Amino acid sequence: MGFLAIALAYLIGSIPFGLIVVRLMSGEDVRKSGSGNIGATNVSRVAGPKAGIITLVLDAAKGLLAVWLADLLTGGDIHFMSAAAFLALIGHAFSLWLRLMDGKFSGGKAVATFLGAFGYLTPWPVLAILIVFLVVVFATRYVSLGSICGAGLFPFACWMILHPDWPVLLAALGAGSLVIERHRGNIQRIRAGEERVFKLK
Repeated sequence: MGFLAIALAYLIGSIPFGLIVVRLMSGEDVRKSGSGNIGATNVSRVAGPKAGIITLVLDAAKGLLAVWLADLLTGGDIHFMSAAAFLALIGHAFSLWLRLMDGKFSGGKAVATFLGAFGYLTPWPVLAILIVFLVVVFATRYVSLGSICGAGLFPFACWMILHPDWPVLLAALGAGSLVIERHRGNIQRIRAGEERVFKLK
């Protein structure tokens, strides 16, 4: 059942909720507007904050569901739960469903899915990096920089708070690296002073 659990984790993570929500609410293709990303931030820009919040919740929920199913199907096997958490992120970043639609593995930056998946697997480290995220965003007004800092510190938070078994730590390292890699364009824009700042509107 373990391999079924991680296969389901990838397929669940692949569901492009941002694309679906924007299509239902505005009829647009979110991939052709704003940054072209299917995540909650771009959805908010394209279809409004309500659509962004719905996308955020659904993307987090699919990460949580993936790990919960792995827990259920394997009787709490930490190896498969850790793999499911990481595979849910891989699914979001490189969606099979989008591949079937447009012929390429596209997707989002996996931040919300990361919060859902690892919020189930490692809740205290996730809470710690959420605090880091909020402090960085408050200080700089860059949501992307908050996400990058949180992702980079996440493996250290897991190690310091939980001292977990190697599967959890390996999944945390993979997840943090993936989120940072998906923000490479944001890193370039921050360096160039061209990154959009967060505004409460």
